[in-house]
Amino acid sequence: MQSWQQRININHEIRFGKPCITGTRIAVWDILGWLASGMTYEEVIEDFPALTKEDILAALAFAANREENTKILVTA
Repeated sequence: MQSWQQRININHEIRFGKPCITGTRIAVWDILGWLASGMTYEEVIEDFPALTKEDILAALAFAANREENTKILVTA
């Protein structure tokens, strides 16, 4: 699979700068929400034929990368 960087685009003119699948207006957040609600990859692709399984995996990889790089700052 290509890296998620090749499938995810951030453009301030598309969806207010939310990370989206390149060439679409489908945000990573949308895909994560659909999967979290119980939709399967196949159901997501059926409802949104512009997406591929690789796009869904890229969204998951993007979210995992963001989570890995999230830090909590504590102030005293």
